[in-house]
Amino acid sequence: MDLQVGDIIAMKKKHPCGSQEWQILRVGADFKLKCCGCGHLIMVPRKLVEKSVREIRRS
Repeated sequence: MDLQVGDIIAMKKKHPCGSQEWQILRVGADFKLKCCGCGHLIMVPRKLVEKSVREIRRS
């Protein structure tokens, strides 16, 4: 899967704030994601991100 820094992705599950959209800040073995709803930052393993992505919007 070709994901790049700056892309906005929609995940299958919603964040507790209600947003499904995340901005990619770092790519590697782990992804650093920023919630587009509340700005919360998380680190997620690549395998989990690739499994739960629904839609990719290029920046």
